[in-house]
Amino acid sequence: MKKLVSKDHSKKYSFGFTAASLRLNETVKIERVFREGGYADYSEIGNREEIIGKGNKRTSIREFREFINRLQKLTQEQKNVLLNGNLTTQKQIAFLGVCKHYRFIREFAVEVLREKMLVYDFQLTDADYFSFERRKGELEGLADSTKRKVKQVLLKILEQAGLIDNVKSQRIQIQILGQSVTDAIMNENPQWLKIFLYNDGDILKLKQTYGKH
Repeated sequence: MKKLVSKDHSKKYSFGFTAASLRLNETVKIERVFREGGYADYSEIGNREEIIGKGNKRTSIREFREFINRLQKLTQEQKNVLLNGNLTTQKQIAFLGVCKHYRFIREFAVEVLREKMLVYDFQLTDADYFSFERRKGELEGLADSTKRKVKQVLLKILEQAGLIDNVKSQRIQIQILGQSVTDAIMNENPQWLKIFLYNDGDILKLKQTYGKH
């Protein structure tokens, strides 16, 4: 069985997501510009400030880098869904790209949200987050302001992707994936369904349906 890992095998967490939350519009726009421009690599795309919509060149470059990091983790089929799907499926694929690139967010979704969902606990709390933060340990050397930013943007991404209702009430939402998203995940690695809070039984049923072993 394939493990739930991204192509980035580094042991340290990347907190680059603090530079940009889900930002669906920009993510889709970059992929569209890439396709229409016939570029061989995302780094060839110009006019980054215009695409990102920021006047600060340094900020635009940093954000652009985070977006392409996420896009590069997606399969071609998944990127096709990102371009052609409805708003909900686009958000789901964008979140998949986020989880593939940022292990911290991936593990939070699987180890906190999914585990709570398995016991029918739909209320995410600050205590849940801080317990997760302590277990991971890698935030210990960060400034308090950076720690707050990590938590703030993580919750914002979860809200934008529909994993929680909003950053204030933090109610965990049941996930219903569209067929195109399910197909795109199953054709790569069914274990990615865990970031959408699927339990092992449901994943097994889907694997049997798709003829996966």
